[in-house]
Amino acid sequence: MTILVTGATGNIGRKVVDRLLGMGAGRVRALTNDPVRAALPDGVEVASGYLRKLDGLAAAFEGVDRMYLAPAPDTVVDVLALARAAGVERVVDLSGEPQGWWGRVAESVEACGLGWTHLWPGDFMENSMMWARQIRVNGAVREPYPRIASAPIAMDDIAAVAATALLSEEHLGTSLSLAGPEILTRAELVRLLGVALGREIPFIEVSDAEAVEALRPAMGDRAAWYVENVLGGMVEQPVAPTGSVPEILGRPAVSFARWAADHVADFAEPATG
Repeated sequence: MTILVTGATGNIGRKVVDRLLGMGAGRVRALTNDPVRAALPDGVEVASGYLRKLDGLAAAFEGVDRMYLAPAPDTVVDVLALARAAGVERVVDLSGEPQGWWGRVAESVEACGLGWTHLWPGDFMENSMMWARQIRVNGAVREPYPRIASAPIAMDDIAAVAATALLSEEHLGTSLSLAGPEILTRAELVRLLGVALGREIPFIEVSDAEAVEALRPAMGDRAAWYVENVLGGMVEQPVAPTGSVPEILGRPAVSFARWAADHVADFAEPATG
């Protein structure tokens, strides 16, 4: 069986490759337009391509049985048509509920006629990396809503679920809502980063406009969109499926405290001298 991982240079796609290899997958092919950056392990077939550029994708799909599909809503219908024509049988997609930002991906996958499994993750633990510059430069985090909450999930846990779904029949035709092991407010996330760093990191409540300016050095033009659409859409008491990862993988999900401890170097001040 040949499994194609699209977006293999991306944060999750690269981890899916590693998880598939670790689980003993047969042939793993990685689609990337930057093989050097992907630093793919020996034994992985490299296919050059990009989901938003259809030229050349048919060759990448040739001989593929199953595929991990990274989200690319603007070309997803054509990509799936090429995959089906090449004989791909199943798709495990990273998407979201129909009414959400990536909903078109899930709807298109269901409509294309292939077997499918949807991965619907919530907030990524890695999204807290947007605070790294603020913490290094100012020693604090500035955001508008300290009490909004989520159950953030580590990208590596998402990749593990993706690999499991690709290698088994158990989750065929199901939508897997993925979340971390606990619901945490924005202020609690900052506190846990402080615990990992061994010092207090204040959460300073500011206006939306001030938050945009604080995030702009890390996020650029996306800062305003993020504050309005992501932070503005979160709630103080979310209902999150925090048991989903252990149910699927048979092991505990990574906690944010553990993730923060593993990523101290990303938030710590650079060494001097």
